[in-house]
Amino acid sequence: MHETTLLLVEVGALLLGLSLLGRLAARFGISPIPLYLVTGLAFGSGGLFPLEASDEFFHIGSEIGVILLLAMLGLEYSASELVGNLKSSKVAGLWDALLNAAPGAIFAFLLGWGPVAALAMAGVTWVSSSGVIAKVLRDLGRLGNRETPTILAILVLEDLAMAFYLPVLSALVIGASIVQGATSLAVAVAAVLVILYLALRHGHRISKIFAADHAESLLLGVLGLIMLVAGLAAMVNVSTAVGAFLVGIAISGPVAHLAARALTPLRDLFAAVFFVFFGLSTNPADIVPVLLPALALAVVTMGTKVATGYLAAKRAGIAIPGRWRTGFALTPRGEFSIVIAGLAVTAGVEPTLAPVATAYVLITVIAGPFLARLPDSARFKSAVRASALRRSSATPNITPTPV
Repeated sequence: MHETTLLLVEVGALLLGLSLLGRLAARFGISPIPLYLVTGLAFGSGGLFPLEASDEFFHIGSEIGVILLLAMLGLEYSASELVGNLKSSKVAGLWDALLNAAPGAIFAFLLGWGPVAALAMAGVTWVSSSGVIAKVLRDLGRLGNRETPTILAILVLEDLAMAFYLPVLSALVIGASIVQGATSLAVAVAAVLVILYLALRHGHRISKIFAADHAESLLLGVLGLIMLVAGLAAMVNVSTAVGAFLVGIAISGPVAHLAARALTPLRDLFAAVFFVFFGLSTNPADIVPVLLPALALAVVTMGTKVATGYLAAKRAGIAIPGRWRTGFALTPRGEFSIVIAGLAVTAGVEPTLAPVATAYVLITVIAGPFLARLPDSARFKSAVRASALRRSSATPNITPTPV
């Protein structure tokens, strides 16, 4: 069979299957993400029915999926909201780094992997998956919730921190000189500052480029700008997600509303492709030997992420249910964790790091959507109320003595 014909058959059959899985997930009121991941595992390398011709399609589609998920989130918020949330969440960003990077580094040292591998594992456990979390928030209808800006602020801070972290890690794993590492870092920081400046100061001018009354031109123009900026950001070691998110922030007014409507079907398509590709790139046989250590690490770091989100939301003045929603929503790790592990393994740092990171990410990505729903359950709500009542009854009611 001709390769193009086989590609069409594979992609068509898989998309049709994903449609049925999406309906099944909606019927049971769960996120379709775990089902997409399991589908990828079944059809990936080492799976039951490995695909032959469509790997490249799903690889490129997964990149577009992450970009669109973050760009669409950016379209929901203004530049002033972004700046305000980043300022109010800088302390939460510090907690996030300390609470979630430390377990990964300690885990690596316990296994005797050395300092460079420890730095890599710190990154693996630190950064949440923007793509997965964006999909979960949309699936659960929480984009308008009061805690969502706090979640987004933490995600943006993490992605911005990667502009500093990745050049340093790259320099260490390849043994680059201090000058090379510093140059790469300076270029990445400068790129982030330029994108932020354009989004904040000239966003209204950017919106005027597009014709709001011409749907086809608007779709092509906004999609083109998003992908162009994401690609330019990646060229200087800045996250494509950061570039796409800031383009979404820069576009405002009626153009943002109409662009979001036009891009929604594309986002849904490529978001599903992103999650399938994650499973396709994972060999189930590699996961089995490291499953228990990865599970232990996942349990610990999902707990630290919940603590991070809870404390950040508390600092932002959000009520207790919103604090728990924030914490559980942040638990999945994803694209950055895999990139960091791949970078370290390619440079020959520690071969076992790749399967451990893959198993770890897979566990958190499957568990994350279920954990995100937990604060909405009646049992969890009653437990929170009971805990609040116990705390209030334990607090002494001191009546001031009249003078």
